[in-house]
Amino acid sequence: MDAGLFTANNVWMMICTALVFFMHTGFAFLEIGLTRQKNTINILFKNIFIITIGLLLYYAWGFNLMYPGFAEDSAGILDFAGFGISAPENGMTPDYADGGYTWWTDFLFQGMFAATAATIVSGAVAERMKLGAFMIFTVLYVGFVYPIVGAWKWGGGFLDSWGFYDFAGSTLVHSVGGWAALVAIYLLGSRIGKFSEDGKPKAIPGHSIPLATAGVLILWLGWFGFNGGSVLSADPALTSLVLVTTCLSAAAGGIAAMVATYAFFKNLDLTMFLNGVLGGLVGITAGADLMSPNEAVIIGLISGVIIVLAVALIDKLKLDDPVGAVAVHLICGIWGTLAVGLFGNLASGGQFMTQLYGVLIIGAFCIITSGIIIGILKATIGIRVSKEEELQGLDIHEHGMNAYPDFTND
Repeated sequence: MDAGLFTANNVWMMICTALVFFMHTGFAFLEIGLTRQKNTINILFKNIFIITIGLLLYYAWGFNLMYPGFAEDSAGILDFAGFGISAPENGMTPDYADGGYTWWTDFLFQGMFAATAATIVSGAVAERMKLGAFMIFTVLYVGFVYPIVGAWKWGGGFLDSWGFYDFAGSTLVHSVGGWAALVAIYLLGSRIGKFSEDGKPKAIPGHSIPLATAGVLILWLGWFGFNGGSVLSADPALTSLVLVTTCLSAAAGGIAAMVATYAFFKNLDLTMFLNGVLGGLVGITAGADLMSPNEAVIIGLISGVIIVLAVALIDKLKLDDPVGAVAVHLICGIWGTLAVGLFGNLASGGQFMTQLYGVLIIGAFCIITSGIIIGILKATIGIRVSKEEELQGLDIHEHGMNAYPDFTND
């Protein structure tokens, strides 16, 4: 391979790595914007913890657990290439990864993905989960569950041999986080005041919708790296197609959520509009490289309607998800994964069933593992803050500070 092409590929992958890293800013803004001021520092603390511990765990063993190099006669379920990281002999040459990037870039790009699964859970459990319990959960889920599931497809495991397809992680990233979020909010219970005595949901407004809006726009920008980098090179034709399908699905998701919200509830809810954009992004992520622009728009439109219906269903089930994480990441993640069997270059009945099997297997594994982790934490150290702490805010009780100090009396 030409040295210039190898360099261009690697530079593009490093740019995508930076964009995926920047997505954590978007997640943080979205979460604090949609929750109350008194819990801002707690949410920011969790987001910084996820990035820092996630990278260290991925360095310590996660990368080699996710990419163990399964032997040909292996069942493709679990293997491990050893602790720590060290580049192979060809890791800095075009002989590695077909000249798409160096081994170090490979590690860092994948490491950015690893932390996202726990970030999804962070928003769902906001305002009521003990910080210590969340930190322990993050270590176990990011350190073990995420890389094991990732190995089944991206690491060349049994789902990969079956033909299961997930381009950039509708299931392997978003649904993995979404399943854990669903289990967590079920075991935690709803925030005080979320449901009336007769069980009807009541809105608990976030303290900064402008911040939430900025967060979604940053996430949309970051998805250029999330999906664009998953091409694993700077291939101009495929990269540009992926960015087009990603953007069209996001736009369609937002418009569909806006129209559906007005049709069902006769209002123009900005937060639903924003989640519709995110739903479109999650929905296209599994097959962004396989879809035509027309198919991307269809997937996005369906994702936007799904968001509105899913949020209503979650409320009806008396589950409390302050940021809509389950609707966006789990339900749209499932839809996007199944859409690979309905649209695009792989569409067929057989592919749809393979996608369905993958969704069910990964869902079962994530429900069981997250249920065990959070269940044990609940039975031992507890997972929910006290009523007094919840009412007064986690910032003061968990961190001893306010996000927005009042200087007017100084």
